[in-house]
Amino acid sequence: MSKVKYIFVTGGVTSSLGKGIISASLGKLLQARGYSVTIQKFDPYINIDPGTLNPYEHGECYVTDDGAETDLDLGHYERFLGIPTSQDNNVTTGRIYYNVIQKEREGEFLGKTVQVVPHITDEIKNNIYKLGETGKFDIVITELGGCVGDIESLPFIEAVRQARLELGPTNCISIHLTLVPYLKTAGELKTKPTQHSVKELLEAGIQPDILVCRSEYSLSTEIRKKLALFCNVPFNSVIESLDAETIYDVPILMRKEKLDERVLAKFKQSYKREPKIDAWKEFLGRLKNPTSQVRIGLVGKYVELKDAYKSIAEAFVHAGAVNECNVMLEWIHAEEVEEGNTKKLFGELDAILVAPGFGERGIEGKIATVKYARENKVPFFGICLGMQVAVIEFARNVLTLKKANSTEMDPKTKHPVIDIMEDQKNIKEMGGTMRLGAYDCNIKKGTKAYNVYGHAKISERHRHRYEFNNEYLEQYQNAGMIASGTNPDTGLVEIMEIQDHPWFVGSQYHPELKSTVVNPHPLFVKFVKAAINYRREKESN
Repeated sequence: MSKVKYIFVTGGVTSSLGKGIISASLGKLLQARGYSVTIQKFDPYINIDPGTLNPYEHGECYVTDDGAETDLDLGHYERFLGIPTSQDNNVTTGRIYYNVIQKEREGEFLGKTVQVVPHITDEIKNNIYKLGETGKFDIVITELGGCVGDIESLPFIEAVRQARLELGPTNCISIHLTLVPYLKTAGELKTKPTQHSVKELLEAGIQPDILVCRSEYSLSTEIRKKLALFCNVPFNSVIESLDAETIYDVPILMRKEKLDERVLAKFKQSYKREPKIDAWKEFLGRLKNPTSQVRIGLVGKYVELKDAYKSIAEAFVHAGAVNECNVMLEWIHAEEVEEGNTKKLFGELDAILVAPGFGERGIEGKIATVKYARENKVPFFGICLGMQVAVIEFARNVLTLKKANSTEMDPKTKHPVIDIMEDQKNIKEMGGTMRLGAYDCNIKKGTKAYNVYGHAKISERHRHRYEFNNEYLEQYQNAGMIASGTNPDTGLVEIMEIQDHPWFVGSQYHPELKSTVVNPHPLFVKFVKAAINYRREKESN
């Protein structure tokens, strides 16, 4: 009998119902009861990983400590649970088929015909069980991407059906998330879409144990009874999930609905303790009762889809709560920025962040943004490409290296202040080949970065190919832009900052990926604090 308990979360009716948030919220509640929990995501697309997907297609690519390029839901898992995920927490159809084909090429199947059942489904199950076999977790939650009934999802649903048989009813449960829409013309909530979705799941051989119903309006007792009857689910296992003011309300809402209690009852587990969620409630209290407000411009090239910068937006939520400040993000498209309109765009802002990205589009707008922030002493924060454009702007306008650029944008630039790493020059494959994952950084004492972190050694996550060109470092240092953080093994620059500026910091790494509710990232916390100070100074003048 398995000691590890498995929870499968499926979705129906429509995508984007919030399976990731429900999974993370349930994980948080079980963790708060004393259980060790991890969450994994299975994505039904054929890409090997989200690393090569356009952010407009899929939102941000979330990077783990071990260098996995993953779905943005893993960001939710880490922000809620406060524990790192890994390569094993995100698996795509592409990865599954790739692994099976590799095994077939190596002769592992002894010449047998390779089929979806059992070979693909066995590989899926191997990945389901892998996290449980580490011995680190009491409960593994597996979220299946897409909707029940999608062609792409069929092998995953079949693998879950098989896993349920292998694990037994007290070691494995199925939670199905559906939509109960409100029809304005009829003036009522409709259960039929949920009934059809559950019917689809039953046809695949899975009876859901718990229904979580997304709705704009509260479910009456009558509606719950109807759903319980037609979907063959106990009345107290029909869980209401109303639209929330913030995603961080969802664990509290799920606690009120007793989702965690229903799960533990299905597992025949006694409660270790009542959930300890006081710190979470304190965070919500600070988040919802700010004493100040700032406007921060986020300049990027994918601002039409805010999910492209999901972790940055959430890091501002965490940092805002710490500072008891309402952070209002102004989303500004880099292509709309030019030197002539910077005053109009940024004049009312309290701070500016230049976001990460790849490619040439919008680069001159980002450089103009940096120039405005530097010259007008507006708190500035650049992340990855944001740091690189700060370096380019400084080269052009302070060091007077007029044609300075990154070789990503101009391979023939006379002054390649940002250049491709030597070990990246001959790489032809795109996926998983950048500088990825956690790397160490040494911070100089007496710098803004040291003031932020409070210690000299840190570890942060990376995702990039191009680096600061150390041949120019002395020129920068002499002119007042210093490398306050460097990698101890390679000497590569990790943090650049301007000394005679109230707050001007650029990081080559992605600090947003390590910000959680319990441990907000110090760079964002201090950046928001700088914005508050800037606003107060502006108002007093």
